[in-house]
Amino acid sequence: MANRTVKEAKNIHGTNPQYLIEKIIRSRIYDSKYWKEQCFALTAELLVDKAMELRYIGGVFGGNIKPTQFLCLTLKMLQIQPEKDIVVEFIKNEEFKYVRALGAFYLRLTGSSLDCYKYLEPLYIDNRKLRRQNRLGHFEIVYMDEFIDELLRSDRVCDIIMPRLQKRAVLEENNELEPKVSALDEDLDEEVMSDEEAPPPAEQDEKPQSSRKLRKERSKSLSSSPERRDGPGQSNRSRDYYESLDEYQRERDRRERRDKERRRDDRDRRGGGDTGGRYDDRDYERDREKDRRRYDYRDDRRAGGGGHERDRRDRRY
Repeated sequence: MANRTVKEAKNIHGTNPQYLIEKIIRSRIYDSKYWKEQCFALTAELLVDKAMELRYIGGVFGGNIKPTQFLCLTLKMLQIQPEKDIVVEFIKNEEFKYVRALGAFYLRLTGSSLDCYKYLEPLYIDNRKLRRQNRLGHFEIVYMDEFIDELLRSDRVCDIIMPRLQKRAVLEENNELEPKVSALDEDLDEEVMSDEEAPPPAEQDEKPQSSRKLRKERSKSLSSSPERRDGPGQSNRSRDYYESLDEYQRERDRRERRDKERRRDDRDRRGGGDTGGRYDDRDYERDREKDRRRYDYRDDRRAGGGGHERDRRDRRY
């Protein structure tokens, strides 16, 4: 039967290689049109041509669980079990990124923990974009290094449960794997070298500090000058304003003295009649309040104010 594993295939993780994919997904792959038409009687050599035609990665999608072409070719590789050298060539392929992604996915399913770290970690420097079809059938963009990180860290990738992966620290303690060297270490070393070759901080800040001091003294002198404080043309304007205000106050004092004398004369004249009329302090204060409001009303009219409220109050008197 076309869905059987080849006789020469070896068990992977103690089971049939095809059983690494769940039964319900495996049965959906067997019933798919792509599997029946394109994956029938494929060999390891012909599988490379089909892998080069891939345009996206993914697991299953849709309500009826349709498998992607990427998942169908993965199952075909599990069925025919190509040699390790062919899988390594898939991973080292730099021209076709989906061929590399297929080889990395297959190695993560079938390879040992040591082989996964050895062949997949160097792919962290590959930042090419990949199209991935999600469960809703929509396409999204992921990066190759992101996909490799999911293979090494996640428990489920492309809707397939990943075999257990031994921790890297255990392999390093057993001297089976060398300590991980990040690709960013070279950039950090270059930054440290550039910092050592740079001049001391005192020499760098000497000139800017003197310039900042000069700018500070200049701004202080400008802020203390009357032209800077009042602005251009503001000093003469302020002086004229205060002089006119003093003159207005003097004129108002003169009017108050003149009115006070006139009221005193009126009081003396009323008090000297035959009737004996009296002009007491309450009348004086009332007249003074009326005069003050009248003068305030005139002052407001000169200053441009309306004075309607005071005008209404004056009419009552």
